[in-house]
Amino acid sequence: MSSSTLTSTIEPETFAFSLPAESKKSIQHGSSDSEAAIQMENLPNRSVVSSISASEFGANANNLQSLSPSSPTALVDQKETIWNPYKNRFRVLGCCFTGFANGMNDAAPGALIASIERDYHINYGTVSTIFVCTALGFITAAFFVSTTSQKFGRAKCLIVSEALLTLGYTTIVTSPPFPMVVLSFFILGVGMAINLAISQVFCATLANNTAMIGLYQGSYGIGGTIAPLIATAMISHGYPWSRFYIIELGLAIFNLFFSPWAFWNYETESDHPLPAPTSEHDNTRINSDAKRRWKSFKTVISNKPTVLGACFMFAYQGAEVAISGWIISFLVQFRHGDPSKVGYVTSGFWAGITLGRFTLSFLAHRIGERFFVFIATAFALILELLIWFVPSIPGDSVAVAISGFFLGPVSPCSIHLYQRLIPQKMQISSLSLIGSVGSSGGAIAPFMTGMLAQSAGTFVLHPICIALFVGMAVSWWALPEPEKRSE
Repeated sequence: MSSSTLTSTIEPETFAFSLPAESKKSIQHGSSDSEAAIQMENLPNRSVVSSISASEFGANANNLQSLSPSSPTALVDQKETIWNPYKNRFRVLGCCFTGFANGMNDAAPGALIASIERDYHINYGTVSTIFVCTALGFITAAFFVSTTSQKFGRAKCLIVSEALLTLGYTTIVTSPPFPMVVLSFFILGVGMAINLAISQVFCATLANNTAMIGLYQGSYGIGGTIAPLIATAMISHGYPWSRFYIIELGLAIFNLFFSPWAFWNYETESDHPLPAPTSEHDNTRINSDAKRRWKSFKTVISNKPTVLGACFMFAYQGAEVAISGWIISFLVQFRHGDPSKVGYVTSGFWAGITLGRFTLSFLAHRIGERFFVFIATAFALILELLIWFVPSIPGDSVAVAISGFFLGPVSPCSIHLYQRLIPQKMQISSLSLIGSVGSSGGAIAPFMTGMLAQSAGTFVLHPICIALFVGMAVSWWALPEPEKRSE
């Protein structure tokens, strides 16, 4: 992207700056315009700021005083970048690592379902309970992730998140009875919900947040792309299905150390402190008063963008996980494909999602997220019809990958819009709820597909996905327009 193009897409507050304490003090005591310009030359990012004098702003000392907030809360609208403060680059990297591990976790079951059924002698409906329990874990986390992050901070919450993931993967690796597997997936759901909420809110607060969220979710897509490849290869070589989760266990242990380190002292270093009550007294009351917490939760679920966003993500993740989990079964049953060959179609779908998130996210930021999501959803619906009615394995495989390509940027685009529509103090709670409901869609849709497939056949995947795409379009259309940013 050229510099002129980048400038045209930066929102006004990208140019907001935070004056050092010494600069603010001297300016507020009536320093001259020239002194103010000199002070500004000593700010971070001198290449941008030093070329702008106070006179070029049309500002005098009083104007500059109005630009320097009198309290930390006034800094909340200023955008950080991936490069500033310095540790943000490691925080984005930590988000990408957790997203990568989550992507592997979500994409692997599609390739492992047949082995799980064979080992435990269960059917489609029973094995689908792992999706349901993952969703229950997400929903459970939605009730406490905001409160705990406000009380303990992001770093300590990430420790809890990765510790839960480590516990869940350790249990699965031992090949326990199936009820313990189901319980482990519930624990994994709680752990993933915590790091998902923290990562998405952090990326949403950065400058060019659509691209930052695209990087995070692109990492998720990379994990989703390689997981079916690894799982299929391991099963083909005779390894038990549970051995795949040794890889996930290693990633969880790594993230247990790296992600908390990256976010340590984030609240004290950042110009964007955690959305929290305005005083320690209010914070204590919220954390200790169950009625106040319930009132806060009711405020979240009565927020229109939150409710519509939850409906949208329910449909989006439902379609995404249903396609990932059942497209192979459809190709085997109705296209008579060889399981050893069509088993890699799922990786093509996730590769399309990944490529779309790394490329189309930047295009979406330029043309507008609202318009782009309508176009992407329409293309996905058309491609789903082609997969349903065109009896060609190569054609269906390509259509699945292209469908993933268009669906990939939808999630980061939606999060960008939610971040503009939802008040900042509600964002952790709201995005956690949206993620939880979305995860429910990612459980209910494949579960219903599996139940209906037992009696009608796996072709039911397509009408279910088409209905979900229509639901996405309606929910997206109903979202209010975000207010224009003021200069």
